[in-house]
Amino acid sequence: MTMDEIIGFVGALDGVLTLRPAPGDGSPEISWGDTFFYYAPDGVVPAATQPFATIVTKDYPGDEASRLGRADTFRLNIAAGKEEFIRWTGHAPREPGTTETDPSATDTLMAHPVYGTVGWLAVVNPGPATDAAARELLRGSCHSARTRHERRASQA
Repeated sequence: MTMDEIIGFVGALDGVLTLRPAPGDGSPEISWGDTFFYYAPDGVVPAATQPFATIVTKDYPGDEASRLGRADTFRLNIAAGKEEFIRWTGHAPREPGTTETDPSATDTLMAHPVYGTVGWLAVVNPGPATDAAARELLRGSCHSARTRHERRASQA
């Protein structure tokens, strides 16, 4: 999966707002080139909400293990939630895994190297081995974000 394929797939899901920070739009420079996906049917970034998935194209401070500085390398990050995290890793988010995965391995679904403890999964350069899982997880993460959005809207 290329970045553009992922952006097209997620952007086609109902109610998704795709943000692609770039120079001149007021976003922090470190975020330029990355992509952030929110459930926002009104087209406005929800207050006090994290994206349900992201694509990052570079290492962030404290998050260098994926070695995203390599040519043509990016990482898809998905807020999978506890059940899906357990399903795909075999352990709960806050429990140590039975096998350690190299965070720079490509086309390998793994616990996010920083946010795995809160149920995020990641794939560096998704490819044939992770395409179906990534799409399933992205759909599920979007659905969870929609459910949270609807719950908050009904409480307001």
